[in-house]
Amino acid sequence: MRKRLDESGFTIPELISVMIVTMLFSGLIIYFAYSYWRSSATLQSDMETYVGRLNAGDKLSDSFNKASGLMSQNSIPDAHTDNPDPAYASNNYWLPIHAVPGNTPIGASGTTTPLIYFEKPAVDNSKNYIMNGTQPYQNEFVLYLDGSTKQLRLRTLANGAATGNAAVTRCPPAVAGCPADRTIAEDLASIDTRYFSRTGNPINYQSITDPTTGAYIGPDFTSVEVIEFNLHIFRKSVLHGGADTSSQTVIRVALRNG
Repeated sequence: MRKRLDESGFTIPELISVMIVTMLFSGLIIYFAYSYWRSSATLQSDMETYVGRLNAGDKLSDSFNKASGLMSQNSIPDAHTDNPDPAYASNNYWLPIHAVPGNTPIGASGTTTPLIYFEKPAVDNSKNYIMNGTQPYQNEFVLYLDGSTKQLRLRTLANGAATGNAAVTRCPPAVAGCPADRTIAEDLASIDTRYFSRTGNPINYQSITDPTTGAYIGPDFTSVEVIEFNLHIFRKSVLHGGADTSSQTVIRVALRNG
């Protein structure tokens, strides 16, 4: 008599049930793994933004340290002016600006937006002032927004008449053979600026108007002793469905001209 074969095993419904359960648990594992990855990426972006905010405060304070005053326009020619004043055919002078508080948004890619011009005494490598008679020579600086990189940058214009000047003129990063402009902050959406006296009172910028345009221009930068920057920072999530990073930081710097 032939021995009967054992026909035990999975039935079709049982196999389908196992496949469904397997797919369910696999989906949950993938979901939790992606959520963890997304949360980690968001946390890292937040941390980088936080560090960037701290660095921006330190760099702005360092840049304005010993500044002798703000200016409406550079007086040292800049061979790489990004926003030239049309009043000068040489294109070596940035557009004039005034101490009017407000919000300056980041421009489109390929554009730059001047924010503040200021000057401070020229020094040699031993940190000694380089004198022009009874007054030190002045180096000049351009703080501007770069629309292509979403950065706040600082350009140095070294005074060529100051013999032994430790400062070196800087240029846009694309210019070869010239030190690149210093990066102050990144991932910017816009910057608010306000201007105060040493006592903390806002500058009355409405006291003088431009006779040509009617715009408020005064009493202008000569009365400014404290500047307030409010940096609006925005970083888009690198992952689909992740949270964008949006924050702001307020930085006040005092000038040494008071």
